[in-house]
Amino acid sequence: MKMMIFFIVGLIVHVVFFLSIFDIYFTSPLVHGMTPQRVPLAPPAKRLVLFVADGLRADSLFKPDDNGTGRAPYLRGVIAERGTWGVSHTRVPTESRPGHVALIAGFYEDVSAVAKGWKENPVEFDSVFNESRHTWCWGSPDILPMFAKGATGDHVYTYTYPSEREDFASTDASRLDTWVFDEVKDFLNVAKSNETLLNMLHEEQNVFFLHLLGIDTNGHAHRPMSKEYLENIGLVDSGVAEIVSVMDDFYGHDGKTAYIFTSDHGMTNWGSHGAGHPSETLTPLIAWGAGVQTAQWEGSHKYDDNYLKEWGMETSRREDVSQADIAPLMASLIGIPFPVNSVGVLPLNYLNNSQHFKAESIYANAIQILEQFRVKMEQKKETTLSFLFTPYQPLTDSKQMDFVRNARNLIQKGQFDEAIRYCKDLIDQAMEGLSYYHTYDRLFLGSSVVLGFIGWTSYVVLFILKTHASLRKPPTNMHMVTERSLGQIFLCIGLLVALFLMVQSSPWTYYIYCLLPVAVWFSVMREFETLASLVRSVPSLPLSKCFGYFLLVTFGIELLVVSFFYRAMLTLGLVVLGLWPVLSGLYIKAKFRSLSWMLSCLFLAVFPLLPVVGREPDVNYVICAGVLTLFNSSSYLWSSWRCSPLIRRDRQLFICQMMQVVLCAYILTSTHSSLQLKQGLPLFNQLVSWLTLVSSFLIPLLSSTRLFHRLLSILMSLVCVYLLLSTGYEALFPPVLSWLMFAWINIEQETMNTQGSSNRTELSSTDFAENIDIAKIRQLRLDDIRRSYFFVFFIIIAFFGCGNIASINSFDPASVYCFLTVFNPFIMGGLLMWKVLIPFVIVMCTFESIQVSTQLSSRSLFLVVLVISDLMALHFFFLVKDHGSWLDIGTSISHYVIVMSMTIFLMLLSVMTHILTSKRILIGWKRKMHFR
Repeated sequence: MKMMIFFIVGLIVHVVFFLSIFDIYFTSPLVHGMTPQRVPLAPPAKRLVLFVADGLRADSLFKPDDNGTGRAPYLRGVIAERGTWGVSHTRVPTESRPGHVALIAGFYEDVSAVAKGWKENPVEFDSVFNESRHTWCWGSPDILPMFAKGATGDHVYTYTYPSEREDFASTDASRLDTWVFDEVKDFLNVAKSNETLLNMLHEEQNVFFLHLLGIDTNGHAHRPMSKEYLENIGLVDSGVAEIVSVMDDFYGHDGKTAYIFTSDHGMTNWGSHGAGHPSETLTPLIAWGAGVQTAQWEGSHKYDDNYLKEWGMETSRREDVSQADIAPLMASLIGIPFPVNSVGVLPLNYLNNSQHFKAESIYANAIQILEQFRVKMEQKKETTLSFLFTPYQPLTDSKQMDFVRNARNLIQKGQFDEAIRYCKDLIDQAMEGLSYYHTYDRLFLGSSVVLGFIGWTSYVVLFILKTHASLRKPPTNMHMVTERSLGQIFLCIGLLVALFLMVQSSPWTYYIYCLLPVAVWFSVMREFETLASLVRSVPSLPLSKCFGYFLLVTFGIELLVVSFFYRAMLTLGLVVLGLWPVLSGLYIKAKFRSLSWMLSCLFLAVFPLLPVVGREPDVNYVICAGVLTLFNSSSYLWSSWRCSPLIRRDRQLFICQMMQVVLCAYILTSTHSSLQLKQGLPLFNQLVSWLTLVSSFLIPLLSSTRLFHRLLSILMSLVCVYLLLSTGYEALFPPVLSWLMFAWINIEQETMNTQGSSNRTELSSTDFAENIDIAKIRQLRLDDIRRSYFFVFFIIIAFFGCGNIASINSFDPASVYCFLTVFNPFIMGGLLMWKVLIPFVIVMCTFESIQVSTQLSSRSLFLVVLVISDLMALHFFFLVKDHGSWLDIGTSISHYVIVMSMTIFLMLLSVMTHILTSKRILIGWKRKMHFR
């Protein structure tokens, strides 16, 4: 198989494996075709006002300040006198879009839908706004349009400020909330002189939604413990009090307005959110007004945490809810149908109404969830052969009818308390049934993907052995299945699989996941002769040495897997790698280079022990990183000058790049100082930052193609960008990593010298632009497995050395402030992703250099790397199945996605490194790659 064909096939296979995890674990939970359910009794409220303070933590609102006074006196008074309160528990990912969907629509959006856009609905869903008669919204242009577009008709009206106002460098982000409060007051004043609008406002089942983004913006810019964040809470509190007063005056104090105050998500102490830390998942919920239970007091508590004592609210009754429970609460208060996609359970303790009303409400809630269960069950029946379909036993058709009939009879008999308990049991059963049918095909799809994964890995291993182990094909045996008959057998298997899926009306993606293993295993079986030859050669192999290598590889892969959960394992791995020259005997023959290797490993081993998040910005580290980069570059240039003087053009280029490092360090400190003084992002700094980013892709192509010259140019270009994206100690990571990479190149050369390679070349004379001498290309050795493992280990170090890309909340938005401060999730996400990839590219370029210096084809080492990364991915795939809680499943899935992304990046960036390390783009493609 030619390299290009193998590359394309491998890329397609890994993209399929990558996407499969979303089809297996992140399919949309939505179904359609349910009948809306509403409470048949008169609702207690005619209208509802929903306040959502974006990014507000529960403890920031409830906890008194240092003087013992509340930060939100009005809301504190509501809790003490006329409302019900509690903690709303959100789910991962704790981002604005899924948080608002849970609040207003009552269901938890799947991750793949969240990634499809912020301003529009990737999937259609019902919501409280859609079921209302009219809804008026004020707030962020990133949140409001998605609910307006999803509503049927034109009864959802949105008023948003320009997106440019969402500026993290703003002198006062709380003005976003002031704008909302002022717009609502002006709206009500205008309505008094607009008869049409006035009549609409006095209709029943109206909703007013106030999205308050100032707290979130101040939290990102200044941290949740800052004066700006805490003062913004006080501003929101006074604004809520004013809006309540204006609303009551507008409606003549009719007592028919219900109010709900909550948040979409919290925020960590370091100003980020997205993961599952309690500071992100615990949000406040306060309800008061028409139909809401007034303040209740109790001596005992049903919560075993210390929050009540910490917040000074021991005597106040706390009623916690899940975030999705707020949607049915709002629907019940104003008498609209429950959103048909909602999985929220009505919190009855928030209602101040008769037991009859509560029983009817929870009954409607139960039927609404049961309707989803029925539709889900029917869909699964239609796509499964009858003899293979296994229904959810606790809720068969007959049991459903019994549940509904018994619940209705209890209400008719006036046994409301018993009916409430019965309906809650029905909701629990229906929720479990929904989960059962939602994950019905998970085992089937997972098994297909695992089968394909194992087959692909087996094929790559056999391909390596066939190419590099000198295994000769045995003589043809009459009893051996010929390739043609083998193809016919697998063709029949493929047709049977396709027919099976067609009969079940399966989605087209199922065909890919199920037919891919057939094709892969056909390729494996075609190499049966290679496998048979390997088995016959086992007696002649040094079994003890092979077994030792097997144990080392197994231990190494387990170390990499564990390091995803415990970063400190990377420190252990680096310490072990640091001892490698001593254990292999290299230290005796190359003391200086071995010492450089050991010291660089030890210095790099410090980074995984440092905190990933929670650190305050410190530009002093960035300045130190710039100085360290200049020192390393100057030292190299001086030593290079002594060996072989640089030509004038290269010398000028390196001097310009060193000046650029100084400029970038200055730009960062200048931007940091300007933002601290609330003077905004200077235009000059922003222009320099973007020009530096663009030039970092072009400047290395102008440098010499000599190995160390090109690598140094790449390093300085990437470090410049990394400095602009740094806020603290992580700026030191690329220089230290580069030190280790240069030491790796040198010590690998010493390894070749020790092995007595006759084809070795001096590193100082190695040129990327030269065509490789075909005669010098060698086959794989056992030592190349070590090189491949080192590469994968360094890639993991590059990803996790000073961060945790598996956790959304480990990204600090302050990292991109040199480039932009106005909120833009896609540009900011792209910049942060490039920051993560910069160490990755440094390691990739180093690996390319080692391939050249060791006279080994890039394909050969790449295949070994592919096997190691695929084994890691397969390990994480099995871990996903073993975990039970959603948080653990999400963690293992994120690790699987990281490894698969890493493998795909390896395939794509291998081309990029050819470009960076070659004089012309075509050189990387023209290099002759011949194999024995």
